[in-house]
Amino acid sequence: MQSMTTHPPTRATMSGPPAALALAGRGEEETFLTLTVAGQPCALPVLAVRDVLAAQAITRIPLAPAEVAGSLNLRGRIVTAIDLRRRLGLPSRLPGEPAAMSVVVEHQGELYSLLADAVGEVIPLPREGFAPNPPTLDPLWREISRGVHREDGRLLVVLEVERVLAIG
Repeated sequence: MQSMTTHPPTRATMSGPPAALALAGRGEEETFLTLTVAGQPCALPVLAVRDVLAAQAITRIPLAPAEVAGSLNLRGRIVTAIDLRRRLGLPSRLPGEPAAMSVVVEHQGELYSLLADAVGEVIPLPREGFAPNPPTLDPLWREISRGVHREDGRLLVVLEVERVLAIG
């Protein structure tokens, strides 16, 4: 089992040679980065993740949709920060709660930061553990999830990056 531990203010980069990326996820299991949003365990395909960052200074963007927390600077590139709590219809972070971590993903040549409460580890998940979204899952979550995975007595909601970023 691979694992990635993040400790503020360190940064972990998860990128590799293109050949390795093309082969990942083609067997009996697929690899994901786990994260937590308002207590709910979630997962993102690791191949979509470019960086994991500790809390960053975020600049508000006037007139942006509510899900857009603002922008941050990543090595000279402007990155749009998406608040996953707002995107998923969850309560806002309370004053005094730890600042959100940034999971940087790339979509259509642009970088986006998905703000999560905590980032877990990189884990392989067996394909047979995946299930379609349950009918009881909130419609907003069903819209951006590609399904769920039962792992160690918990239900991971597997988020589809493209759908998470489809705002508006």
